This record gives sequence, C-alpha cells and structure tokens, in this order.
Amino acid sequence: MKIGIFSDSHDDIPRLTAALQAAVAAGAETLLHCGDVVAAVTLARLPELPVPLHVIHGNNGGDIYALTRIAARSDGRLVYHGMEAALELAGRKVFLVHYPRYARALATTGDWDVVCCGHNHKAAVEPVRNVAGTTSLYVNAGTTAGLDAPPTWVFGDLATLAFEIRPVPSPA
Repeated sequence: MKIGIFSDSHDDIPRLTAALQAAVAAGAETLLHCGDVVAAVTLARLPELPVPLHVIHGNNGGDIYALTRIAARSDGRLVYHGMEAALELAGRKVFLVHYPRYARALATTGDWDVVCCGHNHKAAVEPVRNVAGTTSLYVNAGTTAGLDAPPTWVFGDLATLAFEIRPVPSPA
C-alpha cells in the first residue's frame, strides 16, 4: 500500500490541495496528516479525494467540535482521530503523533513499523533502532505550507518501507 504523509499545512489550502493531489496521482491509497491543519474549514474546503484522509490534531488547534462534525459528514473519506492515531495499514502498524520527540520515543518501543510526525517543519525519513533489536521508521513530513522551510510531503510504500521526501508542487 502506498501512502502520502503531510503535516503543518497551517490553513494553506492551495498547497495542501496540491500535495494531496500529487500523492493521489502517485498512487497513494491512504493519506495521513500529522497535525496543524489549524482551522476546521480548511478540511471542508478541500476537493473531494478518492482515498481516505486520516487527520490528527497539532499544537495549533482549531475547533475540535467542527473537525469532528466535518469528518462525520464525509462518508468515511475524512477520519479525525484527535491527538494521535494508531493505524494498521496493509499489515503494518503506523502511529501518527504531532511531536517529533514523542515520535522518536515511540519508534524505539518496537511496537510500530512507522511513526509519523511533523511540528518542527524539518522533513526527515530515518530508521530508528528499537528495543526489539530491529528498526522502526521515523517519518517527519516537514511542512506542507512551507513555513520556515521548503514545502514538503512524504510518499511511502508500506510493502517495501521505502519512503521519500517530495516537494509540494506549485498550486494551480
């Protein structure tokens, strides 16, 4: 299963839309947003996507009630998880949390194949040695909005655990 990972879009609807559409065009079957969408209306204004979008909260909180209502009206296309999400996708355990420090700590437990985050706007894909004697993958999507860093998102293949940081295309 191919996935697209995003974070810190900070209400930049054109860039978030461009990144989501690029992920779908590349073959992503599921989209993951690691927080700081900010305003709930951002999600309501996105174009309809043919694949599910899982979203968690970040530190720049919006209206949690509105996020929940928008997700409830999406026929399952938008899933709002709250502060974190524990997902099983294509037989892989994937955890979403906003903060890099927590993501690295969770990666060391060996409970997760992939731990995704954002917050510091520093895109990274790194193997982390875990207590099970194997590695988990730490994935920071950077900032889709391009705040203090180039606008990025991450494309990943859960079958091979190959992930790459990609630039957000220029919005249409």
